Amino acid sequence: MNADAGRGAAGPAVAKVELRLSCRHLLDRDPLTKSDPSVALLQPAAQGRWAQVGRTEVVRSSLNPVFSKVFTVDYYFEEVQRLRFEVYDTHGPSGLACDEDDFLGGMECTLGQIVAQKKVTRPLLLKLGRKAGKSTITVIAEDISGNNGYVELFFQARNLDDKDLFSKSDPFLELFRANKDGSEQLVYRTEVVKNNLSPVWEPFKLSLSSLCSCEETRPLKGLVWDHDARGKHDFIGAFSTTFAEMQVAFAQGQAQWDCVNSKYQQKKRSYKNSGVVVLADLKLHRVHSFLDYIMGGCQIHCTVAIDFTASNGDPRNSCSLHHINPYQPNEYLRALVAVGEVCQDYDSDKRFSALGFGARIPPNYEVSHDFAINFNPEDDECEGIQGVVEAYQNCLPRVQLYGPTNVAPIISKVARMAAAEEHTGEASQYYILLILTDGVVTDMADTREAIVRASHLPMSIIIVGVGNADFTDMQVLDGDDGILRSPRGEPALRDIVQFVPFRELKNASPAALAKCVLAEVPRQVVEYYSHKELPPRSLGTQMGEAGPSTAP
Repeated sequence: MNADAGRGAAGPAVAKVELRLSCRHLLDRDPLTKSDPSVALLQPAAQGRWAQVGRTEVVRSSLNPVFSKVFTVDYYFEEVQRLRFEVYDTHGPSGLACDEDDFLGGMECTLGQIVAQKKVTRPLLLKLGRKAGKSTITVIAEDISGNNGYVELFFQARNLDDKDLFSKSDPFLELFRANKDGSEQLVYRTEVVKNNLSPVWEPFKLSLSSLCSCEETRPLKGLVWDHDARGKHDFIGAFSTTFAEMQVAFAQGQAQWDCVNSKYQQKKRSYKNSGVVVLADLKLHRVHSFLDYIMGGCQIHCTVAIDFTASNGDPRNSCSLHHINPYQPNEYLRALVAVGEVCQDYDSDKRFSALGFGARIPPNYEVSHDFAINFNPEDDECEGIQGVVEAYQNCLPRVQLYGPTNVAPIISKVARMAAAEEHTGEASQYYILLILTDGVVTDMADTREAIVRASHLPMSIIIVGVGNADFTDMQVLDGDDGILRSPRGEPALRDIVQFVPFRELKNASPAALAKCVLAEVPRQVVEYYSHKELPPRSLGTQMGEAGPSTAP
């Protein structure tokens, strides 16, 4: 687990959790002012030590700080992920450790404990386990795995009240969201703009989960303060809104709010505001999940391609990889059924294209590398996975196993269908090609070229190696170890190939086999549509009407 980082792009998607921190009743280590606390997040390192992986900002002169900095961590259910939080009275630059920092207390727990309870409050302990007075630290966890994007906000203000006698106010803005229990959660604190009644704060980014828990009508509140070095900030005013209201107001060019001080409002009838807060820019970046696309109406069309080369052995021989035993399905059938039963749930008509390659086929018994195993060239689709199984079993006695093992023609055939789909400009159909083969492909150069071209299309390729052949050379097609390139040196746009040797999963359950074989497909679907900037179909109209509030 790393704060603000995952375990590498090659692994499967993991749950991500945001941690928010606050403290109460901290020890006061400064003789003239209050402590300037910050919190370090540590994780276990070698030899029983702890390593710092992140640190909050410093909240000046406060014994009850609420920190704006959010830690994003990866969560693994199957692991015990130990964390340590250490609070310091900070003397160095903001966010950086310093040898002169005073230790105010620490707390250890696991990420699982925080996630299970959602909110953990523990006492801070000094060295040797002594309690640091009444000091406590609170950690709030929020699952952001399902968040659907982030937003960039750019605030400024005009004509704020002047709270300083000999100079102008030093304003900063805090943004809070309302929680379901009625409490308020700080989501962002801007920097302080010195000596300025019309400040322009730096733009900032927030996940929609952080800003409004992905509920765009959740109440938000902005508070504007005049910064005080001793921590006694002067309240200038507040405004209320929602993210939905922000978007509409910004699109209409009216994104500004009166900054109101309720005390002044009660005392003066003529009081209008203590300044105006303006949303100068709003950019919404949607990040959609695999389920968003599927539930939005995207269909998954599966094509099965089966190797009918002579190296499989005579199907009449029990040693053949194509031997049909009514009591023991061969490896082709096991892989076909395991993957097909998953894929068919995502295709409304439940029809599979079923192709063969490497055989001599009737009536002229010429070698073909992309024939329909139902022998209907006008319609190569079969009804459900059972229809593919029956077509395969009926095909075997009618063809002559031959060779070579050329798969580029079938990849190109499916790619043509995917290219036609691409021109619709919608996330409506994604293609999976399942290739079942007993050996290394013969047309490797043409296959690499075809895969690189297909990487630009709504398409994924799964290759299952059947039998005991040496499949080492097939690993080059799986981009996990580097970027696949065509013979001309052109790189693949995306990693769309997953290669799995069946022998490694021979004793696995069908569910485990399907999980392994299909593991990368959700990521590949999202990568393709994200690259094309295509939202799920159900959101297409909404996104098109979002106007200037939606980033390209």
